[in-house]
Amino acid sequence: MFQLLWVPATIAASIFQVGRNALQRGVMSTAGPWGATLVRFLFGLPFSILFVAVALAVVPQAQPHFGSAFWISAVAGATSQVLATAALLVAMHRAGFAVGTALQQSSLPLAALLGLLIYHDRLSGLAWAGVVITTAGLVTLGWPSEGAGGKPHGLSGAFFGVLSGLCFGFSLNAFRHSALSMEPAHPVYAAILSVAIVQAMQAAALTGILALRDPGALRAVFRSWRSSLGAGLCGACASAGWFIALALSPAAPVRALGVIEAPIAALAGHRLFRETLHLKQIVAVAAAIAGIVLTSLF
Repeated sequence: MFQLLWVPATIAASIFQVGRNALQRGVMSTAGPWGATLVRFLFGLPFSILFVAVALAVVPQAQPHFGSAFWISAVAGATSQVLATAALLVAMHRAGFAVGTALQQSSLPLAALLGLLIYHDRLSGLAWAGVVITTAGLVTLGWPSEGAGGKPHGLSGAFFGVLSGLCFGFSLNAFRHSALSMEPAHPVYAAILSVAIVQAMQAAALTGILALRDPGALRAVFRSWRSSLGAGLCGACASAGWFIALALSPAAPVRALGVIEAPIAALAGHRLFRETLHLKQIVAVAAAIAGIVLTSLF
């Protein structure tokens, strides 16, 4: 039963991720994509540290091991996640909130392939059929058409959405194996501690880069501290959910179930940003969701 904890953890992570993306998109108008990316990590770090304190109280006997396997996977995953977040924000800006979020789900087939090639995770034939169906839906969704606001988004929105999916797919696999290499006996504890360590690295690196290259964006982040704090809380909760799920399950099924983020994002995009989806986009999202059902049966 404990192993099935990845299912509610993934659902919670998807919901919090939509909230975080919406708040980050608001910050992006003044701080740019890199400033909005920083918000996720810098303002989420205090909450992640709080989660670690709770985990330590619950599992005091845990003995984390910070070997080379952990650090290599953690640094690779952290870098890939930063790039994925920035690409996702650009995709949402160019193709619309719902479409950009759905395109980011290309991390499903990419996570499955990367998990097979790099970490030798195995999926059933039925799960791979789900990957193919989901990929077809995403290709249809990303095909050049009119964007959410009625303006043609061409290939640029689709490109950044798929780039985001590629980077997220890699980071999902990297984070899974960083947590497992740290403390395999207590995967939930390892996942929560990994979140805090990774976010600390990301926040420090991005803050330093922006302080040197774009101090205006850094100032805009702190001026929008209310939205930034909300995005940080949602981001920390989403990251904790993803890490816990990934510590208990291969990346592809986790990302497959996480596609429920797409209809949630469509509703949020309509309510918050006055966006609407065309029939082709609705059919494509439905196909992607049908594919995740198969992929989850791994």
